[in-house]
Amino acid sequence: MPTTTPAIDVAALTKTYRSRHRTVRALDGLDLRADAGTVLGLLGPNGAGKSTTVRILATLALPDPPAHGDRPGARGGTARVAGFDVVREAASVRRRIGYVSQRPVTRAMDTSRENLELAGRLHGLGHREARARAAELLDVFGLAGSADRLVRTYSGGMARKLDVAVGLMHSPAVLFLDEPTTGLDPEARAELWAELSSLAQASGMTVLLTTHYLDEADRLADQVVIIDHGRAVTSGTPDQLKDQLHGDGLTVDLASAEAATAAARIAADVAGLREITVDGSRLRARATAGASVIPTLLGVLDAAGLPVLAAGIARPSLDDVYLHHTGHAFDAGNGQARQEVAA
Repeated sequence: MPTTTPAIDVAALTKTYRSRHRTVRALDGLDLRADAGTVLGLLGPNGAGKSTTVRILATLALPDPPAHGDRPGARGGTARVAGFDVVREAASVRRRIGYVSQRPVTRAMDTSRENLELAGRLHGLGHREARARAAELLDVFGLAGSADRLVRTYSGGMARKLDVAVGLMHSPAVLFLDEPTTGLDPEARAELWAELSSLAQASGMTVLLTTHYLDEADRLADQVVIIDHGRAVTSGTPDQLKDQLHGDGLTVDLASAEAATAAARIAADVAGLREITVDGSRLRARATAGASVIPTLLGVLDAAGLPVLAAGIARPSLDDVYLHHTGHAFDAGNGQARQEVAA
């Protein structure tokens, strides 16, 4: 059950990277919160600020410092993990967290058992305790049968499971998973999802999961925070976020971006359509009753000499939520502008 003290509490967090040639604001006043025993999904495209957030919360990077004369945290914001400030009480935070980065953390020329036992000893476990914990996690992640094989012989999915197991060796109160399934094939992703979901429910541990997979956040997260350009644009449970968008999502694929722009101008006059946007050669819109509106839309586009390559209707998704709050599609990546044609 959630406690009165959040496991993760972030307020107005900022982080700026400067070089001789440019300044990049990776985080721009980010707010987020996760209660103990929950899974928080931090969702956004590459470059949105997800990994920067995790690195700060894991004490691997510092937020912007306060300006001279300001109270502590006034400029760079504040972040607390497991009740401790990530800057002033970094050592206390480190003892209570696990961190699984995007890059492999295991030694390829050691076995998985050796990797896990080494991680346990580094976290202060005794030899017997580390060996017992390693055996437990090898079983949990289905790696017991290959525990004494060199990690370099593992598949990508097996190696990623081992990375997660390493982050769990000391039974952390908070686990950070930074895009844990990037690069895995669909089958390996599904297997890791199932194990992470079961683990989170059974352990009572708080998990912060960063991902750019919409279906991953939808399946695993109790709470989702969508970030864009270093800011939280909306938050809630996946169902709450989707329920905020009434009606259906419509997509219409045309021959070119120019045709889609022309189609959007025509669609603006079709009764029942709203939130009309252009995403490359695709027109997107929302409608209270999509099945009754789309025949009309297709008819007026045909009459205008704009042939439609494909059209679809779907109930609201997290992609629709992202589009609604940011004005561009989730798969647009790092800030490719999307033209809003009609409100």
